[in-house]
Amino acid sequence: MSPELPGRETLIAAYRLTRDRSVTDCASLPVEDYALQAEAFVSPPKWHLAHTSWFFETFLLKPFTPGYRPLNERYEALFNSYYNGIGEPYPRDRRGLLSRPTLEQVLAYRQHVDAAMLDLLAVAHERAEDIAQRTILGIEHERQHQELMFTDIKYSLAANPLYPAFTDSPWASEGPVRALRWDHFAGGLVTMGFGGAGFCFDNELPEHRVFLPPFELADRLVSNGEYQAFVHDGGYARPELWLADGWAQRQQAGWEGPQHWLDRDGQALEYTLNGLRPRDPNRPVCHLSGYEADAFARWSGVRLPTEGEWEYAARELGGPPRGRDTRALLHPPAPASAQDRQYYGACWQWTQSAYSAYPGFRPAPGAIGEYNGKFMSNQWVLRGGSCVTWSSQARPSYRNFFYPRDRWQFSGLRLAR
Repeated sequence: MSPELPGRETLIAAYRLTRDRSVTDCASLPVEDYALQAEAFVSPPKWHLAHTSWFFETFLLKPFTPGYRPLNERYEALFNSYYNGIGEPYPRDRRGLLSRPTLEQVLAYRQHVDAAMLDLLAVAHERAEDIAQRTILGIEHERQHQELMFTDIKYSLAANPLYPAFTDSPWASEGPVRALRWDHFAGGLVTMGFGGAGFCFDNELPEHRVFLPPFELADRLVSNGEYQAFVHDGGYARPELWLADGWAQRQQAGWEGPQHWLDRDGQALEYTLNGLRPRDPNRPVCHLSGYEADAFARWSGVRLPTEGEWEYAARELGGPPRGRDTRALLHPPAPASAQDRQYYGACWQWTQSAYSAYPGFRPAPGAIGEYNGKFMSNQWVLRGGSCVTWSSQARPSYRNFFYPRDRWQFSGLRLAR
């Protein structure tokens, strides 16, 4: 994080905006949906609302507010996600069993934390810089959870055979998508990682130099129509296209197409946050695992980019950040123009890079250092940002990471060669 910190009023405004957005994001849900958890890897909306409050309480109010009294002492374990330095968290796969506290009580918990946080931010403090830095981290953390809430509730609602809609926002057909072209990059010794003013997560640091041979990236994401050709060509039945772990996962899970694709009564459909919709061949294919993305690239005779290639290209051609705070759409759109290369605002893009530490990376001391560093094992890096990512997090150096089997996120692919 840069030492250039926002002023007090700016910080308070960002805090209020982010905290309010979490509640309004969920406002269309009936109370029954707040506890939905279809699988262990997703969390109920009510848990997201509580955990983001827990973060501010644990890392700001308890250490910096003398005499702070938690609303409920047992929330410390109940809404801890994975911070073992704080204590033993409640089991992740049982979050959907938490009918109590009720939604009303969780919202009261948020109000309790907000009142104390606004008091903390409103007054001078001898550790004002530490408070500001942790508050910004808490804001960006909550924005990540807002994105997770959309993908989690989509997965859980999709388990319902009624395929209920989350939103009734406008929906229009897209396209036709332009023919795929290739952007050439000379490569060389380039800078990678976050530099300059503003916030970043610790895993984007330190800025460092890497060497890239010349390469090319596709000038847009792979579309539904292009991915359908892979399916029609037997892509899910050809083990030579798949990594060994990916083939085993495909067989075990019975994958025959991307998450949320459905063929019914001769119709090619896709489950979206707007409910079931005809599968638009011009929109980007999404909800792919890293294994599926890699198999498609092999079938296409090319490969996935490295994260260094993606970051360098995004700096050169990615354009301004774009995210959910500037687009009402909750599903990846087709390219908006011939110049739109879809680096941001559509789908996270799988890379072939393993998620690991940059040279010289050091996690922060204490429990807060568990934020990113301890996950640097067995995961792949995704870059860019999706239709539900805040534009404040859609930057060239941002590193998302998931296991290559995961596909409930808005994850797609861009080809490289």
